[in-house]
Amino acid sequence: MKSLTLSIVLIAVGLLVFVNGCSTYNSMVDVEENVENAWSKVQSAYQRRADLIPNLVNTVKGYAEFEQETLTNVIEARSKATSVQVDPTNLSPEKLQQFQAAQSELSQSLGRLLVSVERYPELKANQNFLELQAQLEGTENRIKVERDRFNDVVTEYNKKIRRFPGSLYAGIFGFDRKAQFEAEATAQEAPTVEF
Repeated sequence: MKSLTLSIVLIAVGLLVFVNGCSTYNSMVDVEENVENAWSKVQSAYQRRADLIPNLVNTVKGYAEFEQETLTNVIEARSKATSVQVDPTNLSPEKLQQFQAAQSELSQSLGRLLVSVERYPELKANQNFLELQAQLEGTENRIKVERDRFNDVVTEYNKKIRRFPGSLYAGIFGFDRKAQFEAEATAQEAPTVEF
């Protein structure tokens, strides 16, 4: 009788551990999928910017005897930024830093382009240019919003896999921490605007 009771208790405990493990695993899969979804939204916002840049460059080219070096830098930075690919299932800090560096270079090139445009009043008044400039500004805002959302989702994921007992299951099933976007080292410095 004693061994039967012990067997029933062990089976019940084993069943509870199994059900808890399944539930924890499934919730980890859910939050990992949320991370990948948030990452795809970040990439979509960056792609929108990359798609707008050729239109902006062509509009500027058509209106100004322009600094060719500035346009070339923007085109090269766009090419470099779109060539850096990050796999959302392997978001290591190094890969995310490489992605951020390429995007930062593009942002700086666009900033120099927009500052240089100030010298051309006929371009500043052109409706096409004004629309592209507004679209680019809106896109930069979208990028910031999506990066913030991505960081929120990654924080939830990282908390889920680090808390007990989830950390046990995360180790067993191979759920690793994900990297987040961080401010650049130069973010604390005020930008210099020159005309």
